[in-house]
Amino acid sequence: QVQLVESGGGLVQAGGSLRLSCAASVSIFGIDGMGWYRQAPGKQREFVAGITRGGISNYADYADSVNGRFTISRDKHKNMLYLQMNSMEPEETGVYYCAGDTIYRRLVSSPNYWGKGTQVSVSS
Repeated sequence: QVQLVESGGGLVQAGGSLRLSCAASVSIFGIDGMGWYRQAPGKQREFVAGITRGGISNYADYADSVNGRFTISRDKHKNMLYLQMNSMEPEETGVYYCAGDTIYRRLVSSPNYWGKGTQVSVSS
């Protein structure tokens, strides 16, 4: 059973930065796709970023709305996933979820593993 636990959420002013972390209970080497989703109040959960097992930050997918501002990375030795968020906007307030799947293409559609989420609030 894979457990994912997010941390690092909080309150940040518009234009500020925040770094989220996700700790996995098992080795993430076998989890090809790891990523982040978010859910704003009253909206559906949406894909934010994903990265493959290779772990090279350049080989990652981003939602158009965050591309160039967010950076996803993973540390296979520590079983950790990160999301560096810069130039944040109030509309990005919501709950951010860590997600994973053994098959990358499932990560961006319906991943099997989910964390419980961490709240991020961006004030204007």
